[in-house]
Amino acid sequence: MALVPYVATAEMGLQRFHKPLATFSFANHTIQIRQDWKQLGVAAVVWDAAVVLATYLEMGTVELRGCSAVELGAGTGLVGIVAALLGAHVTITDRKVALEFLKSNVQANLPPHIQPKAVVKELTWGQNLGSFSPGEFDLILGADIIYLEETFADLLQTLEHLCSNHSMVLLACRIRYERDYNFLAMLERQFTVSKVHYDSEKDVHIYKAQRRCLREDL
Repeated sequence: MALVPYVATAEMGLQRFHKPLATFSFANHTIQIRQDWKQLGVAAVVWDAAVVLATYLEMGTVELRGCSAVELGAGTGLVGIVAALLGAHVTITDRKVALEFLKSNVQANLPPHIQPKAVVKELTWGQNLGSFSPGEFDLILGADIIYLEETFADLLQTLEHLCSNHSMVLLACRIRYERDYNFLAMLERQFTVSKVHYDSEKDVHIYKAQRRCLREDL
């Protein structure tokens, strides 16, 4: 979702973001993700959190076959593409300005027989939620979407709308600022949250969240 300026340091290896293609191997497929830093900034490059989350999905910890999933703030679409290749029915979302770019990556990387399992759809957090049924998805995915404090309330509202009591949320993020912990604290008021994976090389955490049952809060 992040079509905003992003402060990055030289050691982050910004040169890789300026490459027109980023190539990965997931689910026995070679995936070539088109990047466009100059036009769309942070929404159009592959961040480490997306790679780590895609790798985690490939581990098979979560059953994806037949699963109804949604990716929030998809950017390049890598996570949603991998989820579809692994058998999920995926709705891959971002803001309107990024949709054509996102759609091009999805179409370029999914074989024709899998493409019907992946839908690219507009979603601005906290706004057009009416186009999604409450509790519609089994699995909600997000990679590096926790960093803008002004979006936290809208993101939480969106998660609450999309989740049923049986849904699972997987959020991959690098904790960069104290405010990132603030979002996790907000999330814990409505969800049971646990850390399920940590990639020490990329310094990326994956958190699992599930909506609290009413009796847990009593």
